[in-house]
Amino acid sequence: MTTPEKKRILTRRALLGGGAGALAAVAAARWPGRSVQPAVRVTAAATAPTTSLHLAATDGWVSMPAGARANAPFWPDSLAPAPFDLYVFGFRDVTGMDDATVKAQRGHAQISGPLMGFDEGTDIKITLTNLGLSQRPDLTDGHTVHWHGFQNAIPLFDGVPELSISVPIGRDFTYFYRPHDAGTYMYHCHFEDVEHVQMGMTGLVFVRPAQNGHPVAGDPPGTKYAYNDGDGSTRYTREFGFMMTEIWSEAHYRDAHIQTTDWTDFAPSFWALNGRCYPDTLAPNGNPTSTAAGRLQYQPNSSLITANEGDRVLLRVANLGYQNHTLTADGIDLTLVAKDAALLAGRDGSKHYLTGNSVEVGPGESRDVLFTAPGPGTYLLYDRNYAYLDNGGGGGYGGQMTEIRVSPRGTLPPQTTPNT
Repeated sequence: MTTPEKKRILTRRALLGGGAGALAAVAAARWPGRSVQPAVRVTAAATAPTTSLHLAATDGWVSMPAGARANAPFWPDSLAPAPFDLYVFGFRDVTGMDDATVKAQRGHAQISGPLMGFDEGTDIKITLTNLGLSQRPDLTDGHTVHWHGFQNAIPLFDGVPELSISVPIGRDFTYFYRPHDAGTYMYHCHFEDVEHVQMGMTGLVFVRPAQNGHPVAGDPPGTKYAYNDGDGSTRYTREFGFMMTEIWSEAHYRDAHIQTTDWTDFAPSFWALNGRCYPDTLAPNGNPTSTAAGRLQYQPNSSLITANEGDRVLLRVANLGYQNHTLTADGIDLTLVAKDAALLAGRDGSKHYLTGNSVEVGPGESRDVLFTAPGPGTYLLYDRNYAYLDNGGGGGYGGQMTEIRVSPRGTLPPQTTPNT
């Protein structure tokens, strides 16, 4: 940063150093008191398979729901190219692209980041390319991938720049992971993390248990489980992932217009699931490399839940916002089976699952929730804090809400990928 940047009374780095500890704690590198996985284990293969991915970090523009109440001059942003209205930072999946195509993604950020899922025991290599910021070439921020709550073998791959490194503009770095604990995690940039997380550099990542390849007695081959539970109690038919965040349009505007943000004034304008607000949460998945999705092109992750009656549905929920959120499904029993990528079980394998119609998720936390799809119909899944169910403070439904659409038995084909 330049010398004037460092002389601010409240800089972004000063904030991380204690200027607003409550916000900085959200992006802590570890969950305090993370419980130990139960003794039930499945031995992975002696030779671990390898998976490689390539992510790019940059800035760009996305869209909040049409008809949301304006908040001049902050939203809609006057600099936004049609049909977009909000400035963001984000990650893009550029796996398999050649160098020229990767560089062409500069200025085309995605929120939330790509949904990533891996098998337990897999050697994972994630290469991060920092493309820089198209709207703000004056900012020379580095970027990292921090796998929140994951126990890395060495600090180098943890993504906390004070302990490892950050990736400068125009450079690459490859992170290495070998997950031994199944569960739902999240990832985010840890450079200027209060700002970069709010700007959209978040994503959901989960690890599938080795038990998937070794079904418990009575379950057919191919049965899917959320955890190595030992008794099949976390088996599921379909899975859906949700990244819960808040969007403070004033901060996004200030970043786009080269202005300083006082993060202690945090006052969200929108509340999002997978980077979208209702009713956009119901739109199908999109492809960020295709313009066919229109204004949601760079918000490709749907939050619509579809299932057949009787299906066992797994919800993988993470919160990288700064507020507590409580998901509620009227008329459906939700069974909480894991918190922060740890099964709710004792060391002896005894289960301590919790069943109700609401699940609370705090900042920096994740939850794994199971429910059995009821009779055919449409049900709502929403944040029970009604203040988070509008768009920009306007009338009508919005914010963190989606639908559970249940079809008669046998209607939908087997699910092949999450969120479909």
